[in-house]
Amino acid sequence: MKYSIEHVINALSQVKDPESGKDIVSLNAINSLALEDGKISFSLVLPGNNPFSKSIEKACRKILEQNLDGNTSIEIQNTPKIQAKPISIGRTDDQKMLPGVKNILAIASGKGGVGKSTVAVNLAVALAQTGAKVGLLDADVYGPSVPKMFGVENEKPTITKIDGKDIIVPIEKYGVKMLSIGFFVRPEDALIWRGSMANSALTQFIRDADWGELDYFLIDLPPGTGDIHLTMVQTIPITAAVIVSTPQQVALADALRGVGMFRAEKIEVPIIGFIENMAYFTPAELPNNKYYIFGKDGLKNLAERLEIPLLGQIPLVQSICENGDKGSPSVLDTESPTGKAFAELALNVSEKIEERNERLAPTKKVEIDPNANCAV
Repeated sequence: MKYSIEHVINALSQVKDPESGKDIVSLNAINSLALEDGKISFSLVLPGNNPFSKSIEKACRKILEQNLDGNTSIEIQNTPKIQAKPISIGRTDDQKMLPGVKNILAIASGKGGVGKSTVAVNLAVALAQTGAKVGLLDADVYGPSVPKMFGVENEKPTITKIDGKDIIVPIEKYGVKMLSIGFFVRPEDALIWRGSMANSALTQFIRDADWGELDYFLIDLPPGTGDIHLTMVQTIPITAAVIVSTPQQVALADALRGVGMFRAEKIEVPIIGFIENMAYFTPAELPNNKYYIFGKDGLKNLAERLEIPLLGQIPLVQSICENGDKGSPSVLDTESPTGKAFAELALNVSEKIEERNERLAPTKKVEIDPNANCAV
């Protein structure tokens, strides 16, 4: 019998870590998961001082044996997590907003349909796989897709009291804390809000949520360059931005506008790089072949012209769409071409954020004139 990544992940999500009380999938303790005929292998990555690591490994074997064919070979490498070097801080303000967050990364695109949210979700999980503490805010109010891509669209954030104030507790999965307007509206309902209402909701997700300590707080911005973008840079100090685009010329034109927005006078959010999505098509039956159906190296050439690094080129494969629909991000399959591409992207993003923090002063919030149409 052939098993899917989703099948195995769902089974392993039933295993709890007694020390934290959370399941090992939410703790992002499953790495390098690979499926072959008659064999399942993965690394169990827990903190080196976790006293329950051996019992957790046994629980993993037991749950897989119960859910899978008895002839399936199970190979588990129990690898203690090594603490990575400290992550630098790229923001400064009065620390009233997101006081425990070190770096805030905006993920933007000039136009819709380029796979920005898919990139944001997989990048968030990939960063968590490095051992970093990660949060993700779905700021695409009118087209929220993060809940579905994580397979948590039926969950609802809880409310807790902190210092007598109601605080939203983000949903957590694959080591990523997340909030989205999608958790609070039915999938079939259209969100007919004026800009001020959308901005108010997003501000509440930032101000009145228990994000805790995070190394990276990712914001999945809506397409374009509009009101929500200005609200974000006004509300919190954005450490840096990345821009997602496909190679085709019409997308590149809009990506250029995105660059112009972040580089605008008084906004001046550092752009640490471009991410080229759907860079080439690779058929599942021909994994070594590349077909440049949207053009070749379009964003790479623009990146060179603007002297902005190209952080990664993500292939167009059917499994990315399928995994997003199933709530199982492609990066979880660490041996696949897309899994490797997103893992490499995460390393490049973290390196560029470190470089940015070494070279530049921490970012401050942007001051907005309420009577003007732009930053002042």
